Amino acid sequence: MIKTIEWTDSGIRLLDQTKLPTEEVYVTCESWEEVAEAIKKMIVRGAPAIGVAAAMGIALGTRDADGDHVAELRREFEHICEEMGETRPTAANLFWAIRRMQDKFEQCSELPVGKLRQELVAEAQRIYVEDLALNEALSKHGATLLPSSGAVLTHCNAGALATAGGYGTALGVIRAAVESGKKLNVYADETRPFLQGSRLTAWELMKDGIPTTVISDNMAGALMRQGKIQAAVVGADRIAVNGDVANKIGTYTVAVLAKENGIPLYVAAPWSSVDLECPDGDHIPIEQRAQREVTHVGATRIAPEGVKIENPAFDVTPARYVTAIITDRGIVRPPYAESLKKLADAAVALKAS
Repeated sequence: MIKTIEWTDSGIRLLDQTKLPTEEVYVTCESWEEVAEAIKKMIVRGAPAIGVAAAMGIALGTRDADGDHVAELRREFEHICEEMGETRPTAANLFWAIRRMQDKFEQCSELPVGKLRQELVAEAQRIYVEDLALNEALSKHGATLLPSSGAVLTHCNAGALATAGGYGTALGVIRAAVESGKKLNVYADETRPFLQGSRLTAWELMKDGIPTTVISDNMAGALMRQGKIQAAVVGADRIAVNGDVANKIGTYTVAVLAKENGIPLYVAAPWSSVDLECPDGDHIPIEQRAQREVTHVGATRIAPEGVKIENPAFDVTPARYVTAIITDRGIVRPPYAESLKKLADAAVALKAS
């Protein structure tokens, strides 16, 4: 199993995804500030992984904070949560994880400070374990949707590297389908400008022995038209209650092309990516990233000095282009405003019982 994130006594151990595929290097973040910086710099990336890393960073920072009283600890805890929330604002899982940690703090605020710190560490580790289980569950749900043979297109990286490890989300669906006996190969968009497809997705799938072909982002439509692609499956950083989906920039293009060519587009994400307070895609905050990601590949400049650059990290795919949304709680189909609410209500009823 690829270990993307690991809690250790000395800090949070992360696989440095900026070094892949040429180097497999792990870094240990010894403070919450280093965890936050690792999230910003995409040393750790992918919405579920960001949530797990943030929870661990909050636990680490609170564990090591000064103060022998809950009131003192609360001030530092709230500061850490606020700073973590600013690292990658599009990822719903980030805020879901922060709320989990905030809820645990309140539940344990009457305990002695030492015990409170221990409970926060334990909660972060629970989030990690849950992420592995939830992504395996959604992968097995989604595997039933893929064809028995043929090619699947994916965009960006929504595999083990984008989660705590294990199956992943979109790649998890492919992994589970292959494990069930389906004969699939994968086309991986390179995913400009950060190249998560060519650097990370191809690396993961080759480790698993799943046949993989990297294509540049502008090739997908031509291959669809030629009948070389039978399905597309992508991840999500945030899903609005109407089914609009925010994912890595370029996903919207893939979705429109898939619709035009009669190819199903599946979105795979844990329930923590569903934002029940977000009415539609227009209300999803879109992170803007550094110009250098566009002007350079590695250390090499590929654009002229002084040219204007736009670099949104994500785009929004309207619900009408999404064939189904695959979650750990099951598969939902249009109309999403009804199906997502039904799944949410079912979970509340189950918890109450």
